[in-house]
Amino acid sequence: MATTQQGNMSKTPPNPDKIREEIGEFLKERYGENVAVADYDLNIPHEGTETKSKGTGLDSIDFSLRPTELEAYLKQYVMHQDEAVEVLATKICTHFHRRRWEAEHPMNEPSVGSIKSNILMIGPTGVGKTYIVKLIAEKIGVPFVKGDATKFSETGYVGGDVDDLVRDLVREAGGDISLAEFGIIYVDEIDKIASAGNMVGPDVSRTGVQRALLKLMEDTEVDMRTPHDLASQMEAVMETQRKGKAVRKKVSTKNMLFIMSGAFSGLPDIVRRRLAKGTMGFTRAAEIPTVDAELIKRANTTDLIQYGFESEFVGRLPVVAQLTDLSEEALYDVLSSPHSAVIQGKTRDFAAYGIELEFTDESLREIAKRAHKLGIGARGLTSVAERALIKFEKLLPSSTIRKLSVTVDLIEHPAKNAEDLLVTDAINTFQRGFLEKHGLVLEIPQASQQWIRANLDREPVQLVFKLQQMFTNYEYGLKLANRQNLEVTPEVLANPEQFLDAMIKKAYAERGEA
Repeated sequence: MATTQQGNMSKTPPNPDKIREEIGEFLKERYGENVAVADYDLNIPHEGTETKSKGTGLDSIDFSLRPTELEAYLKQYVMHQDEAVEVLATKICTHFHRRRWEAEHPMNEPSVGSIKSNILMIGPTGVGKTYIVKLIAEKIGVPFVKGDATKFSETGYVGGDVDDLVRDLVREAGGDISLAEFGIIYVDEIDKIASAGNMVGPDVSRTGVQRALLKLMEDTEVDMRTPHDLASQMEAVMETQRKGKAVRKKVSTKNMLFIMSGAFSGLPDIVRRRLAKGTMGFTRAAEIPTVDAELIKRANTTDLIQYGFESEFVGRLPVVAQLTDLSEEALYDVLSSPHSAVIQGKTRDFAAYGIELEFTDESLREIAKRAHKLGIGARGLTSVAERALIKFEKLLPSSTIRKLSVTVDLIEHPAKNAEDLLVTDAINTFQRGFLEKHGLVLEIPQASQQWIRANLDREPVQLVFKLQQMFTNYEYGLKLANRQNLEVTPEVLANPEQFLDAMIKKAYAERGEA
């Protein structure tokens, strides 16, 4: 028996597809049809091959940007957030330059000032927090992952799942652990894991998540394999079969940059109360800011701790960048920028169908006005644009229309404008078809188009079919009358057969007189 097992161990392992198939059959036999194996890359090298090392992460990053260069780049895409952009560009550049310097100047003893420039971003929803971080990661060339802090608190996981952020970063790096170790992990809605101040006793779930994230932010190693991941465990089995032992893959978070963000509603009230207590008659209460954005600028570590964060957690976020709410004019500037993600996105959506999309300046201002009323920042721009254009995006690809101009009227009455465009297109389609088939021109003036809209089916395909039926015999009537064109008036449309009979009789009468 031992000999048989040893012989099996020496065989070349089957390919990953075969492994998945066998595991799937085993699970279905034991647990039923509702269990399946996820498509996972088992990463099993062929016999005689070795996984190549890609060197250190910094070798893979062509990073030479200075703070002013990164700031100038970001300002092409991010409007009215100059103060935050300055802080982010400076501290993120410094982080990567310092990582490189420390790699080139190893020290025998740990540095006293070893706290990383992890960043806390404070700002309302829709002001571009995620967008800025993505731009920076892409510009520098480092992997980037985003997670929502609420995911960890809502599911009740205290520490295990936050490690998945690191594993996701490795996947974003294409499996290159050395590159992932210099990536950026961005956690949004961090304010939602602040301990609730009105609770009796410790808020275990939220403080637990803070401590789990704190561990990542400091300097720890995360195991790439998790006990609950069947695929990774099978990979370990195959590696053991191939090499005699399984090498544990660990990822260091020492050089990773962590950025946390949140809206922090309620923080201005905490700052206001602290400032009011500190007046003591020496500072006038009138000097305390009334605007929330100005109050947040005065927030300190004490305020964040009172908000519900552990002191150690706040201490690992030494850099604070505040983003302000966007005014209507600021939203217009975002739209009118040549790098506007909203306009570029919709333009490309229509271009995919061969349709050119253009926006008038007035329409951009109308979108900004409506988005500002929604109160969700730049995110509202996409919502307004999508709502106005969804019917056109659905219907125009089936038409012959190849250019659409977005106007204020189109935004205010999208359904009516879409219908008018498609009816006009259907009429033009009918006219072209009649000309191509018979070599004859049917002129349909504006008054006649209005009659068609008022009296015929407005569904484009049905409208074309109805017009074809109405003018089935007009080829012969026009030829008898020796005419190459006909103006189709509302009277003609009201009774096309009667008009055709009268035209033929008139043609015969004229021939008899001749």
